[in-house]
Amino acid sequence: MNSSLVFQHLIPSKRSLGLKSQKSSSPSLILRRNTSISMGEFKGTHDKQLQILNLPLTVSACRLTKISSSFSLQTEKLCYDNDNDDNDDLELHEELIPKHIALIMDGNRRWAKAKGLEVYEGHKLIIPKLKEICDISSKLGIQVITAFAFSTENWKRSKEEVDLLMQLFEEFFDAFSRFGVRVSVIGCKSNLPMTLQKCIALTEETTKGNKGLHLVIALNYGGYYDILQATKSIVNKAMNGLLDVEDINKNLFDQELESKCPNPDLLIRTGGEQRVSNFLLWQLAYTEFYFTNTLFPDFGEKDLKKAILNFQQRHRRFGGHTY
Repeated sequence: MNSSLVFQHLIPSKRSLGLKSQKSSSPSLILRRNTSISMGEFKGTHDKQLQILNLPLTVSACRLTKISSSFSLQTEKLCYDNDNDDNDDLELHEELIPKHIALIMDGNRRWAKAKGLEVYEGHKLIIPKLKEICDISSKLGIQVITAFAFSTENWKRSKEEVDLLMQLFEEFFDAFSRFGVRVSVIGCKSNLPMTLQKCIALTEETTKGNKGLHLVIALNYGGYYDILQATKSIVNKAMNGLLDVEDINKNLFDQELESKCPNPDLLIRTGGEQRVSNFLLWQLAYTEFYFTNTLFPDFGEKDLKKAILNFQQRHRRFGGHTY
């Protein structure tokens, strides 16, 4: 990006920023509150805008962070959507629909608090919202959705909130047992309440013959946990002579992980955070990431299609190149 264009856009005039020019051959610009921009030379144009010459430039100001970052910030591959875009014409390419979407359903608590409601009011919207997403995904041809419902770290929350979530999950599995999708659960089930374990087992058995979308719920799940349990399983088989060390490779490790589906093509995280939070650490190695400010209770069909459209604009090379 041409530096003169950036500064002409961001600094309309000397007067507006209180700039003082110097008469030396290498002047500097002095802004209010000890904010400074040091550079080579500058010259004024007829419209009183500043044109910065193509010389070394140093910016030292908290208030000018956006200026310095504008030179190098690239968001093509690690996308954070612009929620102000009004794109009503979302034409998706059927042949580029992701087969597997990983979903971090974040923002339920903040949604409730922003509306002056109890936290539980935000959490209980997970059921209808996930049903809506599953319905849209089925129509689009998505085959698998893996949704992060409760992490191994979420036990740190208050007992009251955890108990409410466990009750909610029982209602969740009861509702999805009749929804028409295949449901399975990954995570350490032994730590869950016995009544919830029974609900999970019944739902998995009831829905195992359903065709179409496969909904995988990550419940009491963590990427560390998944990798560790896979490692222990492999070591145990090796110690018992069921496999040789030379047999251990990526494909074998994939088979020992709790998720038995192909790895996700796209990860969507709602709620504004930009991290994976110990979710599918092994499986996300070549997944495309999409982050949105939209809180999960507000995430709808248009938001999902925006994420998929962004995914379809990526160039997935998997470590290689085509140029």
